[in-house]
Amino acid sequence: MISLPPLPYTEWSETKDTLHLFLQIIGKIRMKTHPKLNHWWHVTLYPHISGLTTGRIPYGDSGFEILYDTLDHRVIITRNDGRKAEFSVPGLTVAGFYDAVFSRLAELDIAVEILATPYDNKSTTPFAQDTRTRAYDAAAVSRFWRALCSISGVFEAFRTRFAGKQTPVQLYWHSFDLVVTRFSGKPHPLEGGRQSDREAYSHEVISVGFWPGDDTFPEAAFYGYAYPEPVGMNQVELQPAPAFWAEKNGGALAILKYEDARTAEDPSAAILAFLDSLYEGAAVKAQWPARELVHAHA
Repeated sequence: MISLPPLPYTEWSETKDTLHLFLQIIGKIRMKTHPKLNHWWHVTLYPHISGLTTGRIPYGDSGFEILYDTLDHRVIITRNDGRKAEFSVPGLTVAGFYDAVFSRLAELDIAVEILATPYDNKSTTPFAQDTRTRAYDAAAVSRFWRALCSISGVFEAFRTRFAGKQTPVQLYWHSFDLVVTRFSGKPHPLEGGRQSDREAYSHEVISVGFWPGDDTFPEAAFYGYAYPEPVGMNQVELQPAPAFWAEKNGGALAILKYEDARTAEDPSAAILAFLDSLYEGAAVKAQWPARELVHAHA
């Protein structure tokens, strides 16, 4: 059974915005440098034992990793040859963080160019020009990371039950959510939208995730949805009892508030019940070959 720390949105929302922009800078470096993968899997970050990491990024005949350490609040860039460069995060502006990352990359002879502006974010200021003082509550960042670690373990358990194609447990830095997506194997190209959307939604999916909240929904929550959305999706019975259906962008979105899961008698069981009820109900509605996709492990 896991223990989840409190994550009251209003108490760390400004710090969350700061962290989000810092991680966008790191994520854009991975996106630009890593070989492209389907559904944008090459852009994501991953939970690490002390923070969030890019994982190994191939670079020439070598490779490098960027680790955002959420315990010591440092960014550590390491090359395969053992060279390392790092810097402390607290007190930095977005411009200061951007400069620190790229100056350390240069020290390690790593040359990367990114589109240095926030993506799909309420801030539109180019990173190098964002010099305003920003909140950074180190304890809140560490609590968020501890929550991600616990949730990642539950998501990994959820993944073991599926034999088909599915994502790793990964954090999308543009939307700032931790995600696991399952695929039926059937193509269903998205019509319209941005090129990024069409690449993300080229096949049928049932996706679940966790995000820390935003100004439109100021609470951390677990969520789930299906693409394409089957008829009657919002009639699927969700578990546990506090879970509910909401509407987002004209579609049905299953919600379990983080606080309801955190205060449950068994938080991990509550989260798994939510993930399973959403997937199993959506798979029936969408006529997935659910039996063929079960991983019947011992």
